[in-house]
Amino acid sequence: FPYSSCTHRVKLMMSLLGIECEDKLVDLAKGAQRPPEFLALNPVGQVPVLVEDDAALFDSHAILLYLAETYGGQVWWPPVAWQRALVSQWLFFNANELHNSIGAARNVLTFGIPGDAAPASRRAAAALATMESRLGERDWLELGRPTIADVACCPLVEVAGEAGLDLSPFPGVHRWLENLRALPGYVKMPRLRR
Repeated sequence: FPYSSCTHRVKLMMSLLGIECEDKLVDLAKGAQRPPEFLALNPVGQVPVLVEDDAALFDSHAILLYLAETYGGQVWWPPVAWQRALVSQWLFFNANELHNSIGAARNVLTFGIPGDAAPASRRAAAALATMESRLGERDWLELGRPTIADVACCPLVEVAGEAGLDLSPFPGVHRWLENLRALPGYVKMPRLRR
């Protein structure tokens, strides 16, 4: 589903690594993630799913880890345990703070999913402030270079406007997005509304 931030982070990682793949549309609006054939690939009934050599892997963060370790050398996913932990904390930040704030507000405002966008927007402002405190003096979230932490967090931050959020109070976050956009292979997150 092209408007899924989870799908896009995998698409972005594959593009940054120069990996070609065959996309198959799973129309979430029509419930295409619920038939038994899809649930056999992903028992959670979510996108994305990576199918390689007749085996399926679900969850975008798990897929990022696999792609980075298998195809990215040590650039995107470092070999040292402490460095991996530093990168991983931002994967969890994305899965919790960004998903439950920017993602939740975007679901209400852009996709019309029932809910209250106001508390999600307040949580999003706090999450962006956390990122700003990190990125005010740095180009990347960890290790002084792009890692899967940056790839994981990028899609939701990039579509923050669809969640009713203004990034102008966060110049470090804005500069970080520009750094990502300058990477060879970068692909922009599709938007439903401007």
